[in-house]
Amino acid sequence: MTHNNHQPETINQTLHPKTRAKQYIKEAHGLLQEAVKELEKGDPRQAAEKLWGAAALAVKAYAYWKEGKRLTSHKELWQYKDRLRDELGEWVYDAWMAANGMHTCFYEGWCTRRDVEEALKQVERLVKGIEVLLERC
Repeated sequence: MTHNNHQPETINQTLHPKTRAKQYIKEAHGLLQEAVKELEKGDPRQAAEKLWGAAALAVKAYAYWKEGKRLTSHKELWQYKDRLRDELGEWVYDAWMAANGMHTCFYEGWCTRRDVEEALKQVERLVKGIEVLLERC
C-alpha cells in the first residue's frame, strides 16, 4: 500500500513488532490528514481512499502490537477487525464498515462529501482507539 509519501511496506521489518505497530499508527494519522486535505480540495474520492488506508494500517498496527503478526490480505484485516471489536466495543464494526464503504467509493466514485465526512469521524475514532491500546505497552 502506498499513498503519496506513506510507504508502510518499507518500514524496517527488523524492528520490534511493537515499534512497527507505532509506526503504522503514525502512518494512519498521516493518511487521515491527507483525507482532510483532499476534502478541502473538493475530492471526496481521493479522501475516501485515504480513509480506507488509515483504517487498514490501524488494524495492521493492532495485529503487530497484539501478536507480532504482519497482515497481508483483506481476509486477515477482516478477522482482526473482530478482535478489535471484542477489545474496544461494537462501534469498531461501524467504523470498519464505513472504511470499507470508502474503499468501494474510491473505485466506484459514488460517495458524497457528506459520506466521507461521516466516515472520517468513524475512522479517526478507530485510529485513536488503537493508538490508546498501543500506548499501554
